[in-house]
Amino acid sequence: MEEIQSKQKAASPARWLLRVLQGALIGMCAILPGISGGVLCVVFGIYQPMMALLAHPFRTFKTHAVMLLPVLIGWVLGFVGLAWLVEWLFTASATLTVWLFIGLIAGMLPSLFKEAGRDGHPRSAQAALFISMVVILAILVWVQYGTAITVKPNIWWFFVCGLLWGLSLVVPGLNSSSLLIYLGLYQPMVTGIAAFSLEVIVPMFAGVFLLVLLSARGINYLFNKHYTLVFHIILGFVIASTLAVVPLSYPGGIGELLLCLLCGAAGFIVALYMDKAGRKFQNGGK
Repeated sequence: MEEIQSKQKAASPARWLLRVLQGALIGMCAILPGISGGVLCVVFGIYQPMMALLAHPFRTFKTHAVMLLPVLIGWVLGFVGLAWLVEWLFTASATLTVWLFIGLIAGMLPSLFKEAGRDGHPRSAQAALFISMVVILAILVWVQYGTAITVKPNIWWFFVCGLLWGLSLVVPGLNSSSLLIYLGLYQPMVTGIAAFSLEVIVPMFAGVFLLVLLSARGINYLFNKHYTLVFHIILGFVIASTLAVVPLSYPGGIGELLLCLLCGAAGFIVALYMDKAGRKFQNGGK
């Protein structure tokens, strides 16, 4: 028993670092156009505990707060501290960056299918997966290719940015960045975050937490009562959002395509490692 406890303690710093890394990736995804932070919450097994904690903070604090604290730290680092890196990555090559995250999500899909089917894959759940995938894919394609609308950025519109990001956490696959590009708010918002502008950051965070807090109880209830159906619906969201961001144009030709596939493979390998590490920690370091 003492040996097992000592192994768990030894693994604790590594578990914290893993959760911080996961949180940073989720925060970065909140900024990346086309990638949903909510998708990675599902991928990393954070989504349901997060909703349970927000729905019943006093009842579930001891159960989930310790696990989610490093995720929150990482999220802040990724969202605010790494906004400049996101800007640089997309300036260097938006296509390569997107493929890296496509690989990251694809590497976790087998685990998600397994988790969704822990009580089986009934036909109703399969139908829900297909319908949710088609609906979200149609919405994302419409946003991507629809006519752009431009609004004048101000404190209230940055609050709306926060609401949209909160929505992308609550509905995995519904990417807020795509909607913000559609409204013409994405570039001024990212510039404000990178410059640590309180006029941008404060109303955004207020919008995120307001929307998530207001919707958490309903989502937590659905998970408790209809776990298999809800998880299959969310899995449909994840697949649709991943398909929607696959780049269709490669100006650099076959060389650029091969480099993109390498980036996707790198993301896939990282995802497999993170999944393996996460399962190892859950099993007490075994």
